[in-house]
Amino acid sequence: MVELRRDVDFEGPVITGFTATGYKIGDRHFDGGLLISPEQAQSWDAPDRNKLNLADILAALNLSPLPEFLLFGSGSKMEQPPAEFRRAVEAANMGIEVMDSRAAARTWGVLRAEERWIIGAFMPLS
Repeated sequence: MVELRRDVDFEGPVITGFTATGYKIGDRHFDGGLLISPEQAQSWDAPDRNKLNLADILAALNLSPLPEFLLFGSGSKMEQPPAEFRRAVEAANMGIEVMDSRAAARTWGVLRAEERWIIGAFMPLS
């Protein structure tokens, strides 16, 4: 397991580590995918990459107002999501940042320390 340091205090969940199969937030372990917002974190039964649906992600997180952007963790390696998914994010007036899920987990804390109003959708690591 890799532990991440938390040097800055901020409101909401912070990813404190990850394992080969999932993520750690405080003492809670999330196997598989992870959906995270400034207000909550939840396990995500991530669909096949070709079936990603922004409406499902937004409904699960129920965040108001809509986030500035989606931090998308693409799994064990950096892969762009399908163009249709990217267009849906842009149509919702949000940006999208794509990186492998481990990098996204580390970046989450940095962006939240800056008080960015974002959401994360992290595909499983394995």
